[in-house]
Amino acid sequence: MDILESLSLAGLVPIIKVEDAQDAVPLCQAIMAGGLPVAEITFRTAAAPDAIKNVKQSIPGCMLGAGTVLTVDQVKQAVDSGAAYILTPGFNPRVVSYCVENNIPIIPGCSCPGEVEAALEFGLKLVKIFPAESLGGVKFLKALSGPYVNMNFAPTGGINEDNMLDYLALPKVKAVGGSWMVPSDAVKAREWSKVTEATARAVKKMLGLELKHVGINYDNAPDALEGARMMSMITGLPIKESAGAAMVGAEYEFCKSKKPGTHGHIAISTNDIRRAKWHFEFMGFEFDEPLTNSEGKMNAIYMKKEIGGFAIHLLQK
Repeated sequence: MDILESLSLAGLVPIIKVEDAQDAVPLCQAIMAGGLPVAEITFRTAAAPDAIKNVKQSIPGCMLGAGTVLTVDQVKQAVDSGAAYILTPGFNPRVVSYCVENNIPIIPGCSCPGEVEAALEFGLKLVKIFPAESLGGVKFLKALSGPYVNMNFAPTGGINEDNMLDYLALPKVKAVGGSWMVPSDAVKAREWSKVTEATARAVKKMLGLELKHVGINYDNAPDALEGARMMSMITGLPIKESAGAAMVGAEYEFCKSKKPGTHGHIAISTNDIRRAKWHFEFMGFEFDEPLTNSEGKMNAIYMKKEIGGFAIHLLQK
């Protein structure tokens, strides 16, 4: 899996400005503790190269990018320090050309259709839209998505916890970046737990995990229907029967034969099942083979390990 695909699965890219290179490692550790093994250290300070080097040496599992890169010399510095990819605020043909010629992943900043077309000429498939909110936000990206069907976007600039889902809901938006996950006051005070909390809150909101239903296994249809009737009497919810199960409302599934899970399953819906799977794998969870729809897209997947005899089952919303 290449770095740009990994960024798409991560969904969120914390943007970091480091004044002291020694802060970079605990800061990135705090971000990873919040569920994101990705960060962008900007070249807005002289500490950036050493900060990148420190993180690369101490946390090799962090997908570390160099941001606000303005020159070819800064690209060389960033790559020599250990950056896995480059981000620029604007579209600099010299910088883009150097990265493409040297097989360095780059996400250049674009602010108009002409720059998107220039990126396409270089064979790029992902660009940063900056400053996204000032350019028109979601409406601007929807407009760009129409004519540029082969281009994907990673907007930054004015994006925060309140509007990030509006951006991520767009099919062409693969990730969003922002500094709200790395509060400047927390970094200045070296209160790393606050960074972890902000990151975890953003990841939770992005994934949108919600309990969908609880499935209960039975050996046969009569017993399953009896269980469904009892639950319907308790809750007042209607029964809807199918060939394999009886649903009581949308909350309870009474399975007429054994499905995954010793006793049943717990279905949890998510905004993006591929992204949720990637994040849970980062936390150490393992999965069985995914279930796909008629178009071959993953729409359900079971975790390998049960909880209290119940299989855990992710569902695409």
